[in-house]
Amino acid sequence: MAASAPVSSSERAPWQAHLALWGVGLIYAYNYLVAKGLMPDKIGPSGFIALRVAGATPLFWLLYAFRWERVARKDLARLWLCGLTGVTINQLLFFNGLAATSPVHASIIMTINPVLVLLISAALLGTAITARKVLGIGLGAAGAITLLLNSGGGGLESHASWQGDLMVLLNAASYGVYLVVVKPLMSKYRPITVISWVFLFGGLMAFPVGASQAAAIEWGAFSTQDWLSVGFVVLFTTFFVYLLNIYALGKVQPTVVSIYIYLQPLLVGVMVWLAAQVGGADYMADMGWLQACCAAVIATGVWLVSVPPGGWARMRG
Repeated sequence: MAASAPVSSSERAPWQAHLALWGVGLIYAYNYLVAKGLMPDKIGPSGFIALRVAGATPLFWLLYAFRWERVARKDLARLWLCGLTGVTINQLLFFNGLAATSPVHASIIMTINPVLVLLISAALLGTAITARKVLGIGLGAAGAITLLLNSGGGGLESHASWQGDLMVLLNAASYGVYLVVVKPLMSKYRPITVISWVFLFGGLMAFPVGASQAAAIEWGAFSTQDWLSVGFVVLFTTFFVYLLNIYALGKVQPTVVSIYIYLQPLLVGVMVWLAAQVGGADYMADMGWLQACCAAVIATGVWLVSVPPGGWARMRG
């Protein structure tokens, strides 16, 4: 894991934190297919972000009002940075990237997040980078670069593009900054306090970017399934996922949160296969040996970076 100091038993994660992270993994995996199904024909990617922040921010502040907590003025700048990296840049890059590439590629690239968290922790916090972690960084980079260079290689049936893959990679880097920067706030304030301010600042910056696309949505052409999909993205992928993530961040280190990204390629792969079997969107052209090898290489790199020599027994906080 990225933290160089040993973790005491009092800091180890309770089972509730791991359960929350499992829930995050499942929701995010399904979101790849749900959001991709609406973009860009029915909702522009930036417009989708405007809907997300407009729908979720009032919900966060409603909860915050019941558990009001004063925030120190000196922490507002850090909260603004969290809003910029964890909401504005993160969400805009991810949805615009997902609209331009395959859910399979996007989920594989996102697994490099723990490697980026380590690099950002080293830059901002001075976290030590050992030879083992250097090897992990190299493997993770090799897997991601190979995938980017071969985007669209599946022929006309492929949904992948290097532009979309690159935006997803930059999104992962932005989220890595957020995971590192938000951690001190989690030890000082309640989770709902942090996420409410993060979404307020992030939403104020993101909404103007996507307002024009949101205004162009033809709601009258929406089917019941489209409305349910929008509701899922706003309520589950945005509201509940951020609550679960911020809860887990209050219990564990950022690298433990990011390690659960391991689940996404597997879960997305299963969901892509199921969707193809029942007549849904078919992304099977983007599932092949190249993607599997890239996922394995990145996963190995993440393992070297995130898991201490003692193995999973020590990955508890």
